[in-house]
Amino acid sequence: MSGNSSWANPAPAGLAALAIACFTFYAILTGKVAGTAAPLLGCWIIGGFVVQVIVGLIELSEGAVTGGNVFLVFSAFFMLVGGIEFFVKFYSAKVTGLAVDTRIDGWAWMVLWFVLWLWTPSYFKGPLVMTILVLALDVAVPLVSLTDGGWIPKAQYSPIAGTFLLISGICGIYMSAAIVLNTEFKKVVLPVGGPLIKPVAAKIEQ
Repeated sequence: MSGNSSWANPAPAGLAALAIACFTFYAILTGKVAGTAAPLLGCWIIGGFVVQVIVGLIELSEGAVTGGNVFLVFSAFFMLVGGIEFFVKFYSAKVTGLAVDTRIDGWAWMVLWFVLWLWTPSYFKGPLVMTILVLALDVAVPLVSLTDGGWIPKAQYSPIAGTFLLISGICGIYMSAAIVLNTEFKKVVLPVGGPLIKPVAAKIEQ
């Protein structure tokens, strides 16, 4: 995460947008809302894209390699593409009646799955809450890929993916609040936990 020079830390906004996406995906994957909610969900997800692409660019300009790239990738594919797809799928099913082979989504999500897994260790150096958030995504994203690709049954595994997305969303809300409150009050109002990998102290020259 950034916030080390002229820009203020934009991560809280990005995390709030992620939380909205996680909560709404949870609702649709677990059947809490009907599939007819798809166009409205698309609106919320596209709104998240606007926030996250701005956050990603600011983080990159601040030198935050991990946070900047994660927000940028998620803004494009989790948010923008995801939001547009809800409109496309709904329009195809309800208006044109054309069958769309949505298994292509499984292949695309597979890239996000592999990238997320390979980037995850970099979060072990950050706050524990962020690590938990990412580890929950590490479970949810593969399940979305595998269900969308038709390799495992959607009815059985989508609710599991939704539950882990909910966990990520809760962590996103908490982390967003912690960054804002701890920064403004200049003390630990909400603890976020220490990193799993401690920074190695530089050796003192003898």
